[in-house]
Amino acid sequence: MSTEPFAAAIAEAEDLVRNAPFVKTDADLAEGLDYLAGSMRASLQMAWAYAPEQPFLVNSTSQHTKMGLDNPDTVYYHANVLPDVTYVVRGRRGDTVDLSFQVLGGDYTPSSTPDGSTAFDDRSLTIAPDGSFEVSFGPTGSSYACDHHVVLPETARMLAIREVYDDWAATRGHVTIERADTRGLAPARLDGAAWQAAADKRFAVAAKMLVARIRTWFAFPEWFYLNEPVNTLTEPRPTPGGLSSQWSSVGHYDLADDQVLVITVPRGDAPYLGFQLGTVWYTSLDYADHQTSLNGHQAQVDPDGMVRIVVAEQDPGVHNWVERLGHDRGYLQFRWQRLARDLTPDDGPIMVVTTADELADHLPFLEDNRVTPEQWRERIAARQRGVAGRMIG
Repeated sequence: MSTEPFAAAIAEAEDLVRNAPFVKTDADLAEGLDYLAGSMRASLQMAWAYAPEQPFLVNSTSQHTKMGLDNPDTVYYHANVLPDVTYVVRGRRGDTVDLSFQVLGGDYTPSSTPDGSTAFDDRSLTIAPDGSFEVSFGPTGSSYACDHHVVLPETARMLAIREVYDDWAATRGHVTIERADTRGLAPARLDGAAWQAAADKRFAVAAKMLVARIRTWFAFPEWFYLNEPVNTLTEPRPTPGGLSSQWSSVGHYDLADDQVLVITVPRGDAPYLGFQLGTVWYTSLDYADHQTSLNGHQAQVDPDGMVRIVVAEQDPGVHNWVERLGHDRGYLQFRWQRLARDLTPDDGPIMVVTTADELADHLPFLEDNRVTPEQWRERIAARQRGVAGRMIG
């Protein structure tokens, strides 16, 4: 039985991808099959990473296992948890702009988002001069509780941790998790029959994860993006799903090759401001070899304090060009994080649709915005170095 459920799930998932209503070109389908391959890898990894006796953190998504409009500025970790035992998370804070923790009840499904009421960032922790910290998660009255103890709700199923970069050359932190009552102990050894049963179960779990993953992220944009008029962006609003101190502005676009989006947003006082494009598969575009996203550190800020982003197919020769890479349709996403105040409509983006010939009319500081080919190449090299450093950090 072992691989049969997963093989059947691959066939079902491929059928969903090939018949997705937004597939209009061969390029759409090719990208979808790449998305399917990443989803297969991720589903197997997550099924084998479930280790309730000795939990460990794994990367929830990466440039090879994309899902859920993954943020190019974020390293994602998760571990499965049980609500009636205690876990100790230890780490050393890096130089990244934000480190946040969120307890999820269940997972994203095609009909709902997980309960994520327990969410906070590292400002809630006591961080030693050397950057070290410790926080526990578990039931009330746990004998293993740290100074900062988070009570797990009865619905708790997963701990999600996000480390967010502003400067991609920043030093990555270090985080570990252990179950307090089993540290120092080894799981029981399995005999041959038990190994077979465990393999059967994990392949079956991976099969369910794969199909659910495809169906879920097909449905998600319908809830929060596609109900908005095309080529518009919403006012800033708290991000659905309970993320601590994060607000978002979202939209979707549909452009002809000669059309250009000019998006103007105040740089503001948020420690983190990020913008990205998303594919029709609700994933990030290639952000290592192309500038398909910008954050507050990478973006050029005009003398009036505004960031003017140009989304275009052809190179307009400006610092804040965000490359479409042939995607005439897709998603637009702003994120603000580590906020100390609620945002207002005045903090949000304004977007106009124009053409390359009329672009100068919308860039009042165009001469300051210009970038040479050599400068552009160095920008891309910095992105490549940044992503490579995360992978081995």
